[in-house]
Amino acid sequence: MRVRPAWTLAAALVLLAVAAALLPVNDWVREVLAWTSLHRKVSGLIYLALYVIATVCLVPGLLITLAGGALFGFAAGTALVSVSSVAGATAAFLVGRMLAREWVARKTAAWPKFRALDRALRARGFWIVLLTRLSPAFPFNLLNYAYGISEVRLRDYVLGSWIGMLPATALYVYAGAAAASLTQAASGRVQLGGSRWLLLGVGLAATAAVVVLVTRVARRQLERELTA
Repeated sequence: MRVRPAWTLAAALVLLAVAAALLPVNDWVREVLAWTSLHRKVSGLIYLALYVIATVCLVPGLLITLAGGALFGFAAGTALVSVSSVAGATAAFLVGRMLAREWVARKTAAWPKFRALDRALRARGFWIVLLTRLSPAFPFNLLNYAYGISEVRLRDYVLGSWIGMLPATALYVYAGAAAASLTQAASGRVQLGGSRWLLLGVGLAATAAVVVLVTRVARRQLERELTA
C-alpha cells in the first residue's frame, strides 16, 4: 500500500483538528511554545534525541515532524527536522548493519521489492536511495534497517536520504508551523489578518503540490530502475 504525502498530511491535520476539539490543546501548545522560546538550544537537542530514538524504535515520524514546525517555525524547524531525521535514519542504518542483521534479513526475506532494490543499489547506490526517499513506495522506518544489510555505502545512504527527504520535510514542517499559528490565533494570542490567512493557505497548497509532483516523478523513475 502506497501512502501519498498529501493524503498523509490531510489525515494528520484532521486528527489534530479532532484532538483540538476534544482536548485542551490550546493550553498545551501555549505552555510548550513558551518553554521552547526560553530554552531554544536545550529544546532543540531534546527534540533531536527524541527523533532519533523514535526512528530507531520504528515510530512513525509524521507527528514529530509536524511538532518540529509548530515549535521552531518553518526555517529553523526545517533545518532541525532535516538533521534529526537523517540522524535517526543513519542510526537505524548502523543498527541494522552492525547489530541486527539477522532480524532485518528475516523482515526483508519476503519483500520482493527489496530484492530488486538491493540489486540496483550495487550499481547506483546514491541515486536509488534518493529515489526511494522521494517516493512513498517503501516504508521509511523499515527501509532504514533494510539499507543496513544492503551493499550501499554509508556516504551514499546519508547524502541520498538527506536530499530525498527534504521536500516532504519542508511540507510537514510548514504544516506544523501553520497549525501553530492558527492555534495561537484561535486563542487570541496572535491576530492574523486576511492576507496572512491567504499566505498560509497558498503556501501550504503550493508546497504540497510540489511534493506531490516530485513524488510522482520519483516513483515512475524508481519503477523503471527496478525493472531494468
